[in-house]
Amino acid sequence: MESQNLDRLNGLLALLAEGGFLEGMKTYFADDVAIQEQDNPARKGKAECIAFEEKLLEGVAEFIQYTAHSIGAGGDKTFYEATMEFKTKDGAHVVQNQVVVTTWKDGEIVFERYYHGNA
Repeated sequence: MESQNLDRLNGLLALLAEGGFLEGMKTYFADDVAIQEQDNPARKGKAECIAFEEKLLEGVAEFIQYTAHSIGAGGDKTFYEATMEFKTKDGAHVVQNQVVVTTWKDGEIVFERYYHGNA
């Protein structure tokens, strides 16, 4: 299970590195996925999570990078550290570091939690 989840994570990270956030969500998220950022309430359901991401991406003028630095797996979980960098339409240059812990079931992401901060 761990190696399958790690393979799937690497496929997702390849999409994210190219800015394919929506494609990654459509490909790897289970229909009943839940996404939680920090201690905020989780967004639930693939459609809601994709709609939220689409709205976020509307404010992005230039995608610069999404780079995973450390990757690991254990049981039904994978985790990684990453740096995301982009410019917004209002001129802000954002560099965000994050740790992502993902729970997999039957090859799909059923829960993902983000811990992040600005660089």
